[in-house]
Amino acid sequence: MINIAIIQFPGSNTERETIMACRRVGMDPIEFLWNEPAESLSDLDGFVIVGGFSYEDRSRAGIIAALDPIMKQIQIESKKRKPVLGICNGAQILVESGLVPGLKNNQRGVALTDNKRIKGDHVLGVGYYNTWANLRQSAPPSRSAFTRHLKQNDLINIPLAHAEGRFMIPELLLKKMIENEQVLFQYCKDSGEVVDEFPFNPNGSIYNIAAICNAGGNVMAMMPHPERTNNGDPIFSSMKEHIELGAPMPNFSLDLELNINSDIVKYSPSEKARQLIINLIITDNEEISVRNALKNLGFDVSIKRQKHWEIEIDEKGATVLNDINKSGELFNSNKEHIGEIEKADDSISILVRKKDDIHGRIKHETLKNKFGIRGIIKITSGVIWNLSSNKGNIRSEINEILNTNILHNPLSHECYKIN
Repeated sequence: MINIAIIQFPGSNTERETIMACRRVGMDPIEFLWNEPAESLSDLDGFVIVGGFSYEDRSRAGIIAALDPIMKQIQIESKKRKPVLGICNGAQILVESGLVPGLKNNQRGVALTDNKRIKGDHVLGVGYYNTWANLRQSAPPSRSAFTRHLKQNDLINIPLAHAEGRFMIPELLLKKMIENEQVLFQYCKDSGEVVDEFPFNPNGSIYNIAAICNAGGNVMAMMPHPERTNNGDPIFSSMKEHIELGAPMPNFSLDLELNINSDIVKYSPSEKARQLIINLIITDNEEISVRNALKNLGFDVSIKRQKHWEIEIDEKGATVLNDINKSGELFNSNKEHIGEIEKADDSISILVRKKDDIHGRIKHETLKNKFGIRGIIKITSGVIWNLSSNKGNIRSEINEILNTNILHNPLSHECYKIN
């Protein structure tokens, strides 16, 4: 019997469907929790990291789970040519861990960020979205452990349900991955035509990407949910055959080193900009989770998180800020209040923003079209992380903390130093 570990983190929620999918194709699924002895994974034949909301997507989807010790063991097992399938949140974990696309030393080369549903010049929505999607297999059957039972250009119709499923990949890396046939599935129309437009591309992914693999083809990050329908069974039966055939590996490599600029520059708002700093009144579980994750990595720090809005207004917008505050769109007065940026000699404040800020854009549209507020040029959203060390000088640790990527992914975020 082929034994497949069903990897679950706190907040995972699709283990039942994944177990059923494995059983449908004749594999024996074994539930495996993130805090069980990771070494015992070596006794198993393959792995599925299930969907859900590990650690409630705190900081961003997949990053805290990616830093858990179990992922080091999964990396070891993947080097033995064992198949590793990450579905939805599992895909986000694989991307944040660097197992996909498989650059040298697991350098992160891909980001999964906010869905982008735009038609024409209008934002239709942002955040969580669920629907059924058409996927076209873009690679030959032998290219990966998960495509053996489908032909190139075959279509499957399966559900998707996520908030951060948009693939972002640097142009140079994407070109190499296309040459390497590492793009396994793309979103498409009923006809199979790949059209980069909503709703055919449901989240705005570059190159309509729905799933990618590492160079060896034994690790796949897939955002839609093949486990939720019999239509996805060929992916699991392919995984089974890959194991039965002794895990054959295609002859591809990804010898590419990305030069990702992760320098932190001083934050400098424009003259027309006004800042709105939002504090949470209730307990902030997100900052607690980030602090605990950093503690597990050896950083003893205190953290405070604040929301940050930069609002650019024109000369006629004297009353704009009051109108915005009254609207309740940028903060909830029942659990949030306007504050100030933390200032202390022994702390550092880091502003993190998304490079493609759909949240700021849709807030701008809402305030203009729903509330009739004029005078707004642009709204930009962000998060301020205020950090101080409980043992030494935070300035001597900040670069190491940033290198964990827990606060931002340089591929999808910009990072600024406030003080």
